Amino acid sequence: MAATQFDSALHEQLVSRRQRLEQAIAVSPDRANLTHLLREVDEALARMNDGSFGLCEVCREPIERDRLTADPLARLCLDHLTAPQQRLLEQDLELASRIQSALLPRPRLVHGGWRAAFHYQPLGLVSGDYCDLIPAEDGSLYFMLGDVSGKGVAASMLMAHLNATMRVLTGLGLHLVEIVERASRLFCESTLSSHFATLACGRAAKNGKIEICNAGHLPPLLGKGSDVSAINATGLPLGLFCSEEFSIQTLQLRKNDLLILCTDGLSEAENSRGEEFGMQRLIEILQSRRSQTAEEIVHSCVSRLSDFRSGIPARDDLTIMAIERTE
Repeated sequence: MAATQFDSALHEQLVSRRQRLEQAIAVSPDRANLTHLLREVDEALARMNDGSFGLCEVCREPIERDRLTADPLARLCLDHLTAPQQRLLEQDLELASRIQSALLPRPRLVHGGWRAAFHYQPLGLVSGDYCDLIPAEDGSLYFMLGDVSGKGVAASMLMAHLNATMRVLTGLGLHLVEIVERASRLFCESTLSSHFATLACGRAAKNGKIEICNAGHLPPLLGKGSDVSAINATGLPLGLFCSEEFSIQTLQLRKNDLLILCTDGLSEAENSRGEEFGMQRLIEILQSRRSQTAEEIVHSCVSRLSDFRSGIPARDDLTIMAIERTE
């Protein structure tokens, strides 16, 4: 996102905060704290006018963008926070990590003739990867795996926003395409213009049929015995435009057929020679699967990735999900 676009979005956010603070001060009996916040907002707007907004007041280097997105009143970069400020930030990150972990679905889910398993591994304390499994009252199973643009705290906040949105929409009895289109519109209307999310999601019915929508995400792989096919994206990522349309593919799975989804923390992982893990290795894992369950195939992927990297540290969040037909 260009600097002018970024600053414009934050300027709108600050102006909106200022209006809300003025309204609160007019009716609040305890105005001291609100007046202090209003002064901080005014000072931030003044820094925008003189060109110093987003620069650390100590070293004059740019403040981290994800921190500015989360808190446009920030005045210091991470290197120049005071010791108490650093401890408070660490506590906030730990709390955010616990909250994000609580949003994950329960592992080894069995529902309506389906078995699901996943591996979720943030690069740091928080992650921009999105992973969810939602059993429905009619016996079907909704599954979602995605990747929010950006890194760090800002991406984790958007991940939580997407999680809440999809949780609400899947409970309304809508068709899958309506769920995705509404989620995209809400995501677009409530985030900065640079933010979007790739998403592969679907509804696995009791009769073995899967409806799946791939919004700009890596292709999920369908394994039927040794035959493996990719389900390519048919739409743009969520939130790029507020009036996006999406399409659905329908698949029929039989007993032991398996669908696997991943984020680019798997496909773009590199070894010591700079080679990427790629999708072909994932295809080979599925082709040699034999009788492995969803949980075992996820474990195989993690193990194969570890062997491939041979100690090279990860550079991105990693999420792998497998959905297996059991009846």
